[in-house]
Formats: sequence, C-alpha cells, structure tokens
Amino acid sequence: MKLNPISVTELNKYVKDRVAEDEFLNSVLVKGEISNFKHHYTGHMYFTLKDESSLIKCVMFKSSTVTLNFIPKDGMKVLVFGSVAVYERDGIYQIYCKAMQEDGMGSLYKAYEELKNKLSEEGLFDDAHKKPIPFMPKIIGVLTSNTGAVIRDIINVSTRRNPNVYIRLMPVPVQGEGAGVKIAKAIKLMNDKKLADCLIVARGGGSIEDLWPFNEEIVARAIFESEIPVISAVGHETDFTIADFVADLRAPTPSAAAELAVTDVSELEYSINLFRKKT
Repeated sequence: MKLNPISVTELNKYVKDRVAEDEFLNSVLVKGEISNFKHHYTGHMYFTLKDESSLIKCVMFKSSTVTLNFIPKDGMKVLVFGSVAVYERDGIYQIYCKAMQEDGMGSLYKAYEELKNKLSEEGLFDDAHKKPIPFMPKIIGVLTSNTGAVIRDIINVSTRRNPNVYIRLMPVPVQGEGAGVKIAKAIKLMNDKKLADCLIVARGGGSIEDLWPFNEEIVARAIFESEIPVISAVGHETDFTIADFVADLRAPTPSAAAELAVTDVSELEYSINLFRKKT
C-alpha cells in the first residue's frame, strides 16, 4: 500500500480532532503535584502536574483562575478538573484546567515549610544577625555556575558601576543532587581563605526542584555562619528560598544583587562634587 505524505499541521490536526472526540478526555479530574508554576502577566497560569512516574503540562486561563480560593505554588498537591486537548501548533497535549482545589501539601513544599519554621524558631532569620554589606567592597565573591547568564549579568552590572571592583567566581553546581553540599563548602572556603569582602550566592529561576539546593539546611547554616556578608539572589523576584531568609540581604535577581553589592562610583563622584560646590 502506498502512503501519501501529509504535513505536520495535518497530522497534529488529526490527532487533535481524535482527542476532542473522546468523551472521557473532555471531563477529567486529575490529582498530582504542581511543579514549574508560572503566573503569566496576562493572568493565565501555566504549570506541570506530576506524580512519582509521570507529568503532564497544564494551562488555566484567566477566566478560570478567578474561581481559585488559594494561590497555587510549586510543591502543592492539587485536584484539577478540566479537559485534555492537543495544542496543535506544538503538537503537545495538555490539561486545560477549569477548576482546581488543594489536595494536601507536596513532599518538597512540606519539607520547605518544616525547615523554614525550624530555622526561624532558632533565630537564623532574625535581623539582629544580619551583617551590613560593605560600602566599597574591593572583591565580590560570586558562587554560581561558571556558564550562563547569571555570572555575565553580575560581571556586567558590577564593572559598569565600578570598573575597579574585582569579581572572584567560585564555580558551584546550582541544581541537582549534591549541589547543596558543594555550595556550603564553597561558602566555608571563601571564609577560611578570606577571599572576598562580600559574597553573592546566585542562580536563575526554575521549579522548586531546580532551586532545592538553596532550601537545604547545610546551605542555610553555611550562610548563617559566614563571617563575610552574604547576598542571596536565587530565582526570579517571586521565588523565595531558605537561603533568602537567612542571608544578610536578599536580592530579587542576580543583576539586582550586583547593584546592591557595588557602589556606583559615578554617582558617588557626582555627590561629592555637588557637596564641594555647596561648601
């Protein structure tokens, strides 16, 4: 039998139509744990629903999110009601959620809350322990991956604000098994060797699994015990990790951390000249 070729669009449309005809897939109730949650500026919500073995992409449009009585977060266990359909352009199938409710707390989110409460009760987050960031640090120690946008952003912002500042990169893994131990060891090494005047612990955004090393107790205690002031810049502005709470200063992004750590010498010179003119 000779087969006539069809286009990718035709194939995706065929699969989409077949899925749409399945009555079971038009009304499903699925339980799982939220991961990689994104609340888009349009009001739509995008996330992954997972269990121990599988995952599926989900989208909840703004018109449906107004019915929520809680704020979805990575690690939450939920029940979602909706329909399964194929997104024809990308050839993927996903759940279009019409309603969602909490179904207990996910394992990572539960561990996060338990450690957060434990360290808070011990006083590790207290303002009394926060060390001031040096006004004119000569050496900024940066603990992050040696590739990617994070270190480039920190270098660009820092050197623009003060061309004489020295950036000392201590490459560390920022996700995956064993990353927390290596981050903690790097913080201790920076202190033991007195390699910097200020430390920035940083990585880009990601899911709760990606950011997990910065939610580990060993990292939190290493930051707390650091004699060098530590700025935490982990994830996006909406992401909060244990490292953020225990650090001496939390920055919403790695670029913002560089701005907080490095004084803008041009602004400083302008202020000095203005003061001289007034006197």
